[in-house]
Amino acid sequence: MASVSNAGPSAGMSADGAKVNMAFVAAIVAVATIGGFMFGYDSGVINGTQNGLKAAFGLTEAGEGLNVAAILLGCAFGAFAAGRLADVWGRRTVMIISALLFLVSALGTGAAHTSLVFVVFRLIGGLGVGAASVLCPVYISEVTPANIRGRMSSVQQIMIITGLTGAFLANYFLAHTAGSSTAPFWLGLPAWRWMFWMQTIPAGIFFLCLLSIPESPRYLVTKGKDVEAEKILSRLFGAGQGAAKVAEIRASLAADHQPKLSDLLDPVTKKLRPILWAGLVLAVFQQLVGINIVFYYGSVLWQSVGFTENDSLKINILSGSLSILACLLAIGLIDKIGRKPLLLIGSAGMAVTLGVLTWCFSTATTVNGSLHMADNVGLTALIAANAYVVFFNLSWGPVMWVMLGEMFPNQMRGSALAVAGFAQWIANFAISFSFPIMKKISLPATYGFYALCALVSYFLVQKLIQETRGKELEAMEG
Repeated sequence: MASVSNAGPSAGMSADGAKVNMAFVAAIVAVATIGGFMFGYDSGVINGTQNGLKAAFGLTEAGEGLNVAAILLGCAFGAFAAGRLADVWGRRTVMIISALLFLVSALGTGAAHTSLVFVVFRLIGGLGVGAASVLCPVYISEVTPANIRGRMSSVQQIMIITGLTGAFLANYFLAHTAGSSTAPFWLGLPAWRWMFWMQTIPAGIFFLCLLSIPESPRYLVTKGKDVEAEKILSRLFGAGQGAAKVAEIRASLAADHQPKLSDLLDPVTKKLRPILWAGLVLAVFQQLVGINIVFYYGSVLWQSVGFTENDSLKINILSGSLSILACLLAIGLIDKIGRKPLLLIGSAGMAVTLGVLTWCFSTATTVNGSLHMADNVGLTALIAANAYVVFFNLSWGPVMWVMLGEMFPNQMRGSALAVAGFAQWIANFAISFSFPIMKKISLPATYGFYALCALVSYFLVQKLIQETRGKELEAMEG
């Protein structure tokens, strides 16, 4: 089995006092989180290309929504299939497939000459994004000790935001150098096409790096490959701990069957387990608060209220940079104060800032078919939007992925992630597809809906979410 070279144990202890090889943990986490970077890049690249897509394909509002949101349908099916396929083929194998899908999508979307072809290749990219979105966090959670698992899993969100920011930077550079996103660039082709082709660089790096990491030891135990699992766990936790960790994993698994979708049902009531409902709330409401409107439509949104294309792309970079800082703060807090408090802080902060945005957009006036806000109101909207992004990335951004990767028992983890991931991406599609249409009807009402969802999420977290900080995966209960 291919694996990262063992650099020898470095200072680090697990919650039970076992020495942890932090160099090995850091190396495989670093590789896995490139999937998060690709997730972010592939999602964010569309922001800045929409003028080019409209010019090339003659899109209506509904057509624009479909071209932007098509990737999300692919994400839904990729997430659903990946969770199950990961139980059959392994986490690492399915992540390798996702890297290949990223490459194919990058080449195809940049070359597309019809909306249909573009949508098909965005769907292909979505399959890769969906797979990476659920498998990278679960892989990280399965190779890291409980006392640092939150911090290590939160790196995934930083890489997602770094990928988004990387796409924003690349888009800004290409549009600024060419003169606009629709102007000719290298080989006489418009800059927006090169925005998609730039994805091939990180996608190729992700594919090559995946060849150097081991399979998840918890997956190996489910397949009866205890010897291979023990070797990996011994490198992670020390020679004396490998066999004990295998025994813990083995004891946590139901011995009479392989994981399957029926594990999601309570064996007595035959209804969905409460833990799955909690996961679905996290997955769906992370999207209902409207965060991806900022990441997918930020450029169009700011242009619609009077900013130039160049300034709008700069605002995207600012939002991405603030998001990274917020994620770094989340890493410092998630294993100290816990997951649930961060979710509550985020819900309250987003409800307030989205409420401010709703008011700002309600004051805008229409001039020559475009919305315009007074200078002081525009500044308030800009501050509120970036404060909203900070609250999201301090809380729901990283915490949802951390909790989905760790909150489910071993027996049902793959199946639960399939369902939760599918729900998350369907909600993302619904929000992203509807935004151009809703914006045309009423921008204040649109943001008012997102604010209401943020408020509702606060009370749902209070009622349904249980803290997972410091618990071993084998201790999670359904």
